Amino acid sequence: MLQRSQSRVVSAGLCILLAGCSTAAAQKQETITVGAAASLTSVFAEIGSAFERAHPGAHVRFSFAGSNALATQIQEGAPVDVFAAAAPRWLDVVAKDPGVVERAVFARNRLVLIEPKDNAAHILRFSDLARAHIKLVLAAPGVPAGDYARAALRRAGLSGAISNVVSNEQDVEGVVQKVVSGDADAGIVYATDVTASVARSVHEIELPPLAQVIAVYEIGVVRGTRDPGLGRAFIAYVLGPGQVALARAGFIRAA
Repeated sequence: MLQRSQSRVVSAGLCILLAGCSTAAAQKQETITVGAAASLTSVFAEIGSAFERAHPGAHVRFSFAGSNALATQIQEGAPVDVFAAAAPRWLDVVAKDPGVVERAVFARNRLVLIEPKDNAAHILRFSDLARAHIKLVLAAPGVPAGDYARAALRRAGLSGAISNVVSNEQDVEGVVQKVVSGDADAGIVYATDVTASVARSVHEIELPPLAQVIAVYEIGVVRGTRDPGLGRAFIAYVLGPGQVALARAGFIRAA
């Protein structure tokens, strides 16, 4: 009888232990860090929340900055699992060291010119950027938005406008802020940066077709990530259901 009673106690204890382990496993979270271009801040926050709802137990942590800065951080050992850049050039850099897998184009974007609502500089068209005394702000060279903007100026025959640049920002958000605050007469940003709140403070001018440069966004899993499976799942979500959010935010479909 004593042995049978002891057996029941052991069995009960084992059940409690297993139940506790099951609960702990259910509560365990898998976390990935996604380094993403600053122009993706709002839409990726939305996609990240939706991904977490679709993958219980998964958590996405974001680091937003200029693609060039993120690439440097990754090469220096920053624990980034997935990299989403606003230009293929910076995926190429990370692909060399430490490496990238599951690489794919997931969105495109176009450029626009923005100016403060009061338009104190009387800028009416893209070519006005080359006029004397215009205070132009761009993202810095190396930042995708800055490289695209300079390419657009060259295409329009406005290379001289570079001499009007009064500030080189570390990301495209900095360009928007300078124009909204009135510290600059104009800036070149992505169309998706002109959100409803920004549009209340700026006026948008389309670039001439020959000057337009289409930004290409690529994403990939960084080699050596702690959880490549979750990284691949996030990319699959961006390429699938996430396309709805990207389109709603004004991005051009990848294909």
